[in-house]
Amino acid sequence: MADTATRRRRSGGRAGNERRGGPAIDQMPWRLPVLTDRPVEPLTEEGVAAIHNTAMRILEEIGIEFLNDEALDIFREAGCFVEDHLVRMDRDFVMEMVGKAPPSFTITPRNPDRKIVIGEDHILFGNVSSPPNYMDLATGKVPGTREQCRTLLKLTQYFNCIHFAGGYPVEPVDIHASVRHLDVLYDKLVLTDKVMHAYSLGKERVEDVMEMVRISQGLTEAEFAAGPRMYTNINSTSPLKHDYPMIDGCLRLIRKNQAVVVTPFTLAGAMAPVTMAGAVAQSIAEALCAIALFQYVAPGCPCAIGTFTSNVDMKSGAPAFGTPEYMRATQMTGQMARYYNLPLRSSGVCAANVPDGQAMWETSNSLWAAVQSGSNMVYHAAGWLEGGLIASPEKFVMDCEVLQMIQRYLEPETYSTSEDDLAFEAIREVVGTGHFFGLEHTQERYTTAFYQPFLADWRNYEGWELAGGLWTAERAHGLWKQIVDEFEAPYLDEAIREELEAFVERRKAEGGAPTDF
Repeated sequence: MADTATRRRRSGGRAGNERRGGPAIDQMPWRLPVLTDRPVEPLTEEGVAAIHNTAMRILEEIGIEFLNDEALDIFREAGCFVEDHLVRMDRDFVMEMVGKAPPSFTITPRNPDRKIVIGEDHILFGNVSSPPNYMDLATGKVPGTREQCRTLLKLTQYFNCIHFAGGYPVEPVDIHASVRHLDVLYDKLVLTDKVMHAYSLGKERVEDVMEMVRISQGLTEAEFAAGPRMYTNINSTSPLKHDYPMIDGCLRLIRKNQAVVVTPFTLAGAMAPVTMAGAVAQSIAEALCAIALFQYVAPGCPCAIGTFTSNVDMKSGAPAFGTPEYMRATQMTGQMARYYNLPLRSSGVCAANVPDGQAMWETSNSLWAAVQSGSNMVYHAAGWLEGGLIASPEKFVMDCEVLQMIQRYLEPETYSTSEDDLAFEAIREVVGTGHFFGLEHTQERYTTAFYQPFLADWRNYEGWELAGGLWTAERAHGLWKQIVDEFEAPYLDEAIREELEAFVERRKAEGGAPTDF
């Protein structure tokens, strides 16, 4: 790919869509999109009841393993059956606890203008999170570094269609794992002012991130704990298991009123039944038992249910994303989330290895499944490749074009039936002229009537070829480079920056987080 990009640039093409002397792109303003369509609901009322009943039977008759002694003690206190690490719980207990979770909640970052609402028909998008590798058209696939992580954080801040900063947009393996969270969170808090995430990977990481978020917002301990300022996302260890550090991290967060998203990672045919109904039922059971635990400990704490149910390639065992099965499982889980009155998290994912056609059709399928399912929080919405093993800035830019198109699709003006929008008088006026171009009705609206892409090229083939013949990923390469070159970090009080730096240095001197258990 690097050779192709170099060859085309040498043949006279310019790096994509560059506008020297102005901003890289003219993007849509920051907003919290609202889902305006009725959700797609493939399940009948009987189907919802059947999946619910199966999930409850899993919890009552089979049970879930919790590899966390504190969680086991809590379940014993609550009257659940506990034997070794296996927990079985009555459906009445589960439903009573889940009923305590709020249907929506607000998370406020260091810039209150960037606060987000999880629920209330909002659909919000986050950046790619956690790939160990980075790839762009110049470098090819390489292990992630801090500088590449910073590049992706700048894109996260720059694009208004990205509403929250998920986990590390690429794992910076050039930083030792014991202090990685300190350096990356410092970079995130300096380079972005959007909602932060903490990995639930041990006491030290969670406590450090909470403290850094508190410092960044200039809050007292009491003010920090008064409402959600950050969140975590955990995965169950499917099938039917929750590990120690993720549950430990969530318990620490909910006791300080911070938000938790529980997302089982259930790949049908491998980590879950090969049927979508069975995979969704298992996923629901794995999520609800953890949410029930958290609500027992801290009634009313902010929780969301996540879906990451897809299928594997039965020829190779490799994960597949953006498939018809993935879309249906997401829609089905959306129905179940509404049944439990919980906010829903889904993902914008693909299995493609490079930012090509497959990458975009699989990601588009995933993103539209998020819209159709009524998702409130969409993880990995920009930059994800190779089933989550690669983060790509070109793919990030390409995905943001799709996200803007989704946001435009959801705007009420696209389907308004006001008198002006019905345009009866314009239709009368056009008689004898042959077209609408010159009408006042058109002239008043032509600059804002339709979505204007920042990346897509709508010229014909000859015009595209004369402009350099750059393919979409090549144009995206030029754009992300320009965005990063022009990037200006959001304001952060110098005293707060110094306090963050001092905290990071102190925790590094103390050894950071343990890496050997």
